[in-house]
Amino acid sequence: MKRNILKTPNRRTFLAGSGALIATPAILTSTRAYAANKILKVGYVHPKTGPLAGFAEADDFIIEGIKKIFAGGLQNNGSSWDIDIITRDSQSNPNRGAEVAADLILRDEVDIIMAAGTPDTTNPVADQAEINEVPCITTDAPWQPYFFGRGGNPVEGFQSTYHFFWGLEDVIGVFLDLWGQSGAAKKVGGLFPNDADGNAWGDAKLGLPPALSGAGFDLTDPGRYQPLSDDFSNQIAAFRDAECEIVTGVMIPPDFATFWAQAAQQGFNPKVATIGKAILFPSVVESLGARGDGLTSEVWWSPNHPFNSSLTGDSAQDLVDGYTAATGRPWTQPIGFRHALFEVVADVVKRAEDLDNPEAITASIAATQLETIVGSIDWSNGPVKNVSKTPLVGGQWQKNGDTLDLKIVGNSDHPSIPKTGMLKTL
Repeated sequence: MKRNILKTPNRRTFLAGSGALIATPAILTSTRAYAANKILKVGYVHPKTGPLAGFAEADDFIIEGIKKIFAGGLQNNGSSWDIDIITRDSQSNPNRGAEVAADLILRDEVDIIMAAGTPDTTNPVADQAEINEVPCITTDAPWQPYFFGRGGNPVEGFQSTYHFFWGLEDVIGVFLDLWGQSGAAKKVGGLFPNDADGNAWGDAKLGLPPALSGAGFDLTDPGRYQPLSDDFSNQIAAFRDAECEIVTGVMIPPDFATFWAQAAQQGFNPKVATIGKAILFPSVVESLGARGDGLTSEVWWSPNHPFNSSLTGDSAQDLVDGYTAATGRPWTQPIGFRHALFEVVADVVKRAEDLDNPEAITASIAATQLETIVGSIDWSNGPVKNVSKTPLVGGQWQKNGDTLDLKIVGNSDHPSIPKTGMLKTL
């Protein structure tokens, strides 16, 4: 079922039905015809501010670098096209994400729109693109909340919207690998918010519950909580009563910080805490102080991933080194996926039969077979239409002098991505 969709008319209908804007396409066409290079507009929506801002922390660095790479234009059918990148902030709010996506589509008339930063951004942007028949590429959301959260039909798929990331089956495999190494009792407390991620992860049929049950784990799920909650006493009491030695879930950073502080205050100390989303970023984990040491999570991308950029040839380590040198900040996982978005755009632009035709651009996206800095992106072999999967491994934050480093400690599903540490319990 679609949520938080800003209803807009089809872009072609909108333009044709608005007397004030009838001449706009002609003006744009004329501009393209007489400019030194034709212009392709790429819109990008991300959570620049709000509780999900960590997902966009490296975006300025990536976009600045991409603009330099694209500075001379991209070639298509013997013509050079300038790439105009237009960014908008979703403010970590799905309604705002829909609004700015509609603005990019209807006012800025972008030719391609992209989005990243959890389903709260990817889903409303993709919905707007689908309604208006604009080619769309998204990432940074497990494919199930992206696909089924938008009412996707596995047989039919979507017309204009494409996504690359891992899925819940992958995170389940990673978590089971970590917990098997830990030796903790198979009693798990689940923390699932009432949002797209939480409802997907906690789904009784498609989420963690059936997989954990099948692997012999007892899951205690106190029910959905509201994001930005200030009291997790009920959840903590339920986990303590069930003697949970493992805690898992998918939380935004403020919610996990609140839960983790209250768990310590109330004497609940699990042996393993494996939390999706919340502890992906160094700044969040470091803010937890000593209680950040030993936390585990999924790892989408790292300097140790054995992949290279199709644009520059740079390795994952090269990209990280460039980021840390330019910003003085520790690397974050979205760096690779942000770069990969633009790798796909560049590849699509070069291959499209007609960049003035949205359907031709969409066809080029669908035909993508590209080795990127996050791995292979190929929409012909996804678990469902419009989805391409990327690899996932398990990581743990471990003390290294005065800092915390994210070590890869579980790679059973992807042994080509090397381990960099051994798992320890809390």
